[in-house]
Amino acid sequence: MGRRPAGFEDYSSAVPQIILSSTDTEFLDQLIPVLKDAAHSNRTPALVNRLGRYSEEREADIERIGLTKHQEFLDSVSRLENVREGTVAVTEEILKLNQSIQSSTEKLAEQKRALVNTKAVRQNIADASSALTESLKILHAVNHAHDLVRKKRYYSALKSLEDLQNEHLVPILQNRYATQHRLADVIQKSIPASQKAISEAVMTDLNTWLYRIRETSQFLGEVAFYHTEMRRTRQRKRVEGDAFLSRFKLNSAIEIVCDEAEEFDVLDNEELQVDFTPLFEALHIHDTLGQTDKFRSEYATTRRQQKDLLIPTSVDLTAEDESSLSSLLEGIAGFAIIEKATMRRVPQLRSAADVEELWESLCTAAINLTNRALGDVTNAEVLLKIKGFISLFIQTMGGWGYSVSTLDAFLLKLFDKYADLLKKRFSDDFQEIVSMDDYMPMAINSMEEYEKVVNVSWFDQDKLPDELTFPCVLPFSQMYPLCCIDIRNFLNQFYFYSDDHFQHPDVIDETLRKSLDELLTEKVCRSLVDRLSSQYLGQIVQILINLEHFETACQELEQLLIRARSSTSAGGPLKLNATDEFRNNKKTAEKRIFELVNSKIDDLVETAEYDWTPSSATTEPSSYIQTLTRYLSNIMNSTLLGLPREIKELIYFDALSHAASEILALPLSNEVKHINPYGVSALAQDVQYLTEFVDSLENGQMLRENLDELQQTVNLMQSDNHDEFFDVSSRNKKYGRVDAMNGPILLEKYQSQRPRLVTQVPSRNAPLFAGRFGMK
Repeated sequence: MGRRPAGFEDYSSAVPQIILSSTDTEFLDQLIPVLKDAAHSNRTPALVNRLGRYSEEREADIERIGLTKHQEFLDSVSRLENVREGTVAVTEEILKLNQSIQSSTEKLAEQKRALVNTKAVRQNIADASSALTESLKILHAVNHAHDLVRKKRYYSALKSLEDLQNEHLVPILQNRYATQHRLADVIQKSIPASQKAISEAVMTDLNTWLYRIRETSQFLGEVAFYHTEMRRTRQRKRVEGDAFLSRFKLNSAIEIVCDEAEEFDVLDNEELQVDFTPLFEALHIHDTLGQTDKFRSEYATTRRQQKDLLIPTSVDLTAEDESSLSSLLEGIAGFAIIEKATMRRVPQLRSAADVEELWESLCTAAINLTNRALGDVTNAEVLLKIKGFISLFIQTMGGWGYSVSTLDAFLLKLFDKYADLLKKRFSDDFQEIVSMDDYMPMAINSMEEYEKVVNVSWFDQDKLPDELTFPCVLPFSQMYPLCCIDIRNFLNQFYFYSDDHFQHPDVIDETLRKSLDELLTEKVCRSLVDRLSSQYLGQIVQILINLEHFETACQELEQLLIRARSSTSAGGPLKLNATDEFRNNKKTAEKRIFELVNSKIDDLVETAEYDWTPSSATTEPSSYIQTLTRYLSNIMNSTLLGLPREIKELIYFDALSHAASEILALPLSNEVKHINPYGVSALAQDVQYLTEFVDSLENGQMLRENLDELQQTVNLMQSDNHDEFFDVSSRNKKYGRVDAMNGPILLEKYQSQRPRLVTQVPSRNAPLFAGRFGMK
């Protein structure tokens, strides 16, 4: 825009200057500013009036001059006319110029106004552009923060929002007249929502992580179990190389030191990697937002919910794949390992009390589920596998510092169930073995069979294996080695429970002793004793032999249990009640053998058909006495052959004593009223036959003592001087074994038939002597 012309207060001085200009250029130079001023200030009429007055003044001057100088006036008039004409022309030009100038001035004013408006617009645009630039910076910062959220760079997004506040929003909000004040206010108010969105996005990522962790828990537990099993294997190998290490269990300080070379991280390995970054980030974000307590509470709630989802409604302990319980324990292990790892990495997030509370809750739930399912378990091997799962679980979690006392207590309860099932199973086995036995000496056909029997049985063979010829017969029946096998299996099954991890080996020792004692006493010994009611002597003899070997087995078992019991069990000797039961019931079996032998003897003696008053003497022993001796010989060489020598001798001793008593009872019977010498001779002949049989036996001299009373009684009846019996000194020498009551009775029966060739004590006095001696 050009410089504005100076204003004119009055045209009285300007007009003469214009008119008197020496040149046209000067004239125009003088005229144009005046015209512009007039046009600009709307004083054109004043300029025209001034020019008119100037013209009138000049005309007046001309007229005055014309009057004085006419010629000159005329000349001047002529010139004036020319000037007038020029002036008119100039005036017209001026008017045209004025009109043109006025039009130009209006256009110029319009342009000026437009220029002013343009400048204002440009300023506004500049201001708007500046404000927009600042606003764009703010919006860019906001968008950058949201972009960081989309990229899951949550902490950077929070820092971006913080920088936005400090660098942009706070200065603008402090200047209430700032152009961006409203925008800054809106954005400032939206920041909490943005922070909440970041918090929610972080929690969404964390929940996704927690879901994946929950899905990974079982596999994590499986990896942890596998690692524990590998540690077990390595520890067993170390124990094989150094027995001293057997004192140290898994997770002990020594075992941990020995296994340092095999370092393994269950959370970061080739098969599994657990990244805690989402958790760290979420905690960091909430800590930055000042929401740590809220986050801790929400995280704890989520983990409790996940813990509840981890527990099924039931477990199947009888499934073929046995995966129900193992899957549950693997899931619990993985969950608990994550909890412990979280507590170690972020102590402020998970307290030890919270983690232990969840752990105890999980253990209690697992135990309750298992307890409910135990009712369906009838197989001890299934319980053994269950114990194996729980032991592996205990050892794994013990390595992570968890308390396993609740689980240890449950293993003790599980052992009670296991012991009951074992007792029931082996009780049935023993019952079947005892009931199905043939109660015959066991036949062995080969050395291989012999070695198998000897290896499983507690049996001391008199002969060396090289001295044996096959087939051969062992003294016991087949039930004995079968029971020995079951006993060994029973012991092994019990001690299987103590493998790997069981904190109560002394309980196993004591329970085993009681259970074994009960089985041997109730199911073996009592069953054998119940079968003593059999009338078959061979079966009774075999039972006695079996009892003898079971007594030996019990003595060996006592020593075996002492060697096998744990260091925590009470020391000192160990006694099985079954040992005394077998020993005592051997006496019962012996008595039963005595009963059967004596019963047979009774039956044979009852067949005796003595004619106590025959008219002539007999030359042959009675058939019953021959049968009796044949029977005694047969049982000794066959049925009783397998018995120990001392028992056989005792049975023979008792049998002969009983036979002598029964034979003696024949003439003493009330039905026998009289006995003549021929009757006594027949009896003496049978007694002699029996005596000769006894003398032929191996220990005949000792066994013959059982016949002394019978022999002396017969001698007394055959004696010619019966008075010797009533003389104490003579009786003690010759008839010391004769019963003081029976002697007079028999003499009375015999004397009543004897001729009175010798002076005898009157028969009516015999009862007196009998009573007298009987009193003695």
